[in-house]
Amino acid sequence: MKKIASIAFLFIFTTLIFAQKTISGKVYGEDKKPLPSASVTIEEIGKNAILSYAITDANGNYKVTFTSNDAKVNVKVKAFNYKTTINQYDNATQTLNFNLEVQATEIKEVKLKTKLVTKRGDTISYDLKSFESKADRTLADVLKKMPGVEVNKDGSILYQGEPINKFYVNGKDLMEGGYGTINNSLPKDAVQKVEILENHQPVKILQDKLASENAAINVKLKNSVTMTGRGEASLGVAPSLWNLKLSPMLFTPKVQWVLNYKTNNIGDQVERENQIMAFGNRFEGVRRNFSENSWLSVENAVTPNNIPVNRYLFNKVHYVSANLLTNISKDWEFKANTSYTNNAIDRESIVNTYNANGNLTNRTSVANNFYTNQAKGEIIFSKNANKSFFKNTTTYNGLWNTDVAKTVNVINSDQRNKTPSNNFQNSLSAIIPWKEKLVNVMSFISYRDDKQDLFINPANYVLSLQTEAQNSDLIHQFLNLKTFETIHSASIGFSKNSWTFTPEVGLNYSTNKLITDLNGETSGGVQNFGTSYENNLKFKSLKPYAQMMANFKKGGFEANLTFPVNFNNITATDSQNLDKSLNKVTYEPRLFARYDLTSFWKISAFSGISNSFGTISDIYSGKILLSSTNLSTKDTDIQQSTSKFVGSALEYRNPLNNIFFNVRYNFNDRSNNISYRNFLNINTQQLTVKGYNLENVGSSNSIRTELGKYFPKFKTNASVGYSYSLGKSQQLQAILITPSDDISNFPPPTEADFQNVKSNNQGITFKFNNNYFSWLSVDYNASLSFVKSEIFGTKYTKNTSKNFNHTLSTYLYPIKDHTIGFTWDELQFQNAGATKKNSFYDISYQYSLTKEKMDIELKVVNIANTNAFEDIRFDSTLNQVRETSVNIRPRQVLLTVKFNFK
Repeated sequence: MKKIASIAFLFIFTTLIFAQKTISGKVYGEDKKPLPSASVTIEEIGKNAILSYAITDANGNYKVTFTSNDAKVNVKVKAFNYKTTINQYDNATQTLNFNLEVQATEIKEVKLKTKLVTKRGDTISYDLKSFESKADRTLADVLKKMPGVEVNKDGSILYQGEPINKFYVNGKDLMEGGYGTINNSLPKDAVQKVEILENHQPVKILQDKLASENAAINVKLKNSVTMTGRGEASLGVAPSLWNLKLSPMLFTPKVQWVLNYKTNNIGDQVERENQIMAFGNRFEGVRRNFSENSWLSVENAVTPNNIPVNRYLFNKVHYVSANLLTNISKDWEFKANTSYTNNAIDRESIVNTYNANGNLTNRTSVANNFYTNQAKGEIIFSKNANKSFFKNTTTYNGLWNTDVAKTVNVINSDQRNKTPSNNFQNSLSAIIPWKEKLVNVMSFISYRDDKQDLFINPANYVLSLQTEAQNSDLIHQFLNLKTFETIHSASIGFSKNSWTFTPEVGLNYSTNKLITDLNGETSGGVQNFGTSYENNLKFKSLKPYAQMMANFKKGGFEANLTFPVNFNNITATDSQNLDKSLNKVTYEPRLFARYDLTSFWKISAFSGISNSFGTISDIYSGKILLSSTNLSTKDTDIQQSTSKFVGSALEYRNPLNNIFFNVRYNFNDRSNNISYRNFLNINTQQLTVKGYNLENVGSSNSIRTELGKYFPKFKTNASVGYSYSLGKSQQLQAILITPSDDISNFPPPTEADFQNVKSNNQGITFKFNNNYFSWLSVDYNASLSFVKSEIFGTKYTKNTSKNFNHTLSTYLYPIKDHTIGFTWDELQFQNAGATKKNSFYDISYQYSLTKEKMDIELKVVNIANTNAFEDIRFDSTLNQVRETSVNIRPRQVLLTVKFNFK
């Protein structure tokens, strides 16, 4: 079946390529001078259907590519103050030159109409005014309504279903991928248009040499010098609430800066604006988000799915950041980015667990307090010119977290985890021309120190340690991990006709040192649990590699083949009996190809093989209490995973008709040499995890598609999406135990102990936005998903769940400068014959001071005063149903003043 599908795909792909034709040439005007900005359109005869079009450049040149099965086509040439010509020509690749006759264009009435969406080359431009509503205030508000563009809940932006790789303002990348602050705080009135840069290669010297799979966004402001920004101040009751946002911004041709201070206790997760969401190009160096290295953890209250964060987040956050970009010279830029977060979060939930027979087996209540202090500083020197590239990024990250939990299970417990962490890294990349070749050198160095202390009181709460801790008051798990990593590479690129070849050699090296100790503590001293609860482990990974990258680009076709050979050497040794090593040569080819079928249609495909190897978190002989419910040991071979993948995409974007469509398919086949088994205490849900040298395999197929269209006549943007995935995997059946059971007495599993798990997921999404009426605007988003899980093993288990979510936001404008808003969030979950419904309602009134660019808003959130969010889900790993209740923010009333800085 796979071979037939591959042959069919290849046949269709080849047919489309050979069916494509190209007409090119010049358009001349008066006195046979080249005529710029003339349109050349290919149309089907007698159908008035546009196949493709092009606009002549400054020298009158044009090139238009199209696909048609007809013997002849119409070619229409139009230009202002010239007579339109239309003639029939053979459906063939050819060169056609046109001489237009002068003809004055009579204008009876002047009406300036800006096109909603225009396309020129690989750039698609959106007129912001065409998509905004009266309720919109920031760039993010309008981006959500543009066809082909999607904004996720975390603020990341997708174009045609894929994440963007750059976010520019007036062509400059101030935020280095952390564009959340600008997107959320840039007033829409400061923006002239938004440009989508398709197939964007951010390194200028590599443009037209190396393929790029992703698009970028460029925000063009109305003025070259713009002082702007957004502010917001709120006070409220439930009981006492505050919210303050101050984000002044300056954009000039040589200097850009953004200052940002935000604080609130209304559930707004402003600190996420610091996350990198666009990672650019590999030749720019290494970019990573920094977060807690969560080895140890307290028991965590459940976080709801698919619900807006501000519904359930009980927070007190202070977030400050500053971003500066300045041009040192014509090509050199200096950037400095810094941020600091102080955050306190409270969370509570209750989880009821049911076995496969529907019997209640456990009830656990968890109340958390999370305290976060995080600092970041970054300095960047860069030169991105047509003839050279240089970028050096120096970053410091510091994290000082304390997590607290109070649990009610069979008995109660108090838990505390301290996790200070410090990280320093430097990334350097340079591309230098050498004769007709390009030499690239990259270097990355990182050092990180993580310390974690987990305390659990009383000691007998940890049932898996009741024998060892019977004379202790509390349990103390200590962990220290020091990580040094370095990545170096050198490559040289040279071009021949339509080919670019880039051979590369490199060396990746990392070393980890892990020290852990588990003991009991009393008022009289420390009770040592013995060497079986200790680790003094050194883990080293050395990977020299060599690879060849070949890129072909001609006309509308582009392909990139990368073939690396990796020499992997990994060792893991400790002070006890652990001594593991792996030496393996791996080949990981990857192919990506893209073809522009017409001006509107684009097809792409990719395939490859990847290998990954276990890290220090996958192998240690001493037992580690990762949490009060998870005692783990992983005395296995070094983990090896192999994945083979293939995928394709078909995209259609037609700015003439405001239609955007894409469909994507992915197949992945993987194998892993290590399998894990869960030993579950059925009464407390406490786990002991043990790894075995036993290979397991799995595969996944997925397809997703989305069709969106903007209807200018009705000022409506609508889209519908569908996704389907089928996953197959193997897992070892969880074994139910009691506190007295010793897991070492259980025999090692064999292939006969595997359960085959099949998961079938389907989802439908619908989005609708309408601004047709001057007195009303409507936003509606809905999603429906079906999940079917089947487990085949000692006995057959089948579970089906259905989830439905929708959000309706309406705004009424009864009188000028007055706005009434209403929001309705509905979330429903069905599983095991039970249904959980969650409804939330908000209402607001806003008065706008137009001249002052200020809004005064009174808002009531959660009118019904719902105090809990409930859902029900199936856990295929443990073959049980989990029913969850999470505390929700109560009704709150807020008075807010919103304003622009200019």
